Amino acid sequence: MTYVVLENCIKCKYTDCVDVCPVDCFHEGPNFLVIDPEECIDCALCEPECPAEAIVAEDDLPHEQAPFLALNAELAAQWPVITQKKAAPEDADEWNGKPDKLALLER
Repeated sequence: MTYVVLENCIKCKYTDCVDVCPVDCFHEGPNFLVIDPEECIDCALCEPECPAEAIVAEDDLPHEQAPFLALNAELAAQWPVITQKKAAPEDADEWNGKPDKLALLER
């Protein structure tokens, strides 16, 4: 099993999760983070650290967010690993909780 970064991370991109990951499985894109499912060890440390509540276990993935499992795997293969927390975008709090952000994903 793996953990999955969900749609709410788009344009929020808090990186609190990165600091607690023992295997460096997070990858960073322009306005989104993803988890490499091949690297994730299912330790669950990242989930409670996300201020946007945008990380869930694969087994708890809401049906409407199911495409994000494949999207995490796809983008993890393209984006660089992130290993240290960074400042969130200035408008992250404004985007937190807004629906339908997939169209805003920058690849």
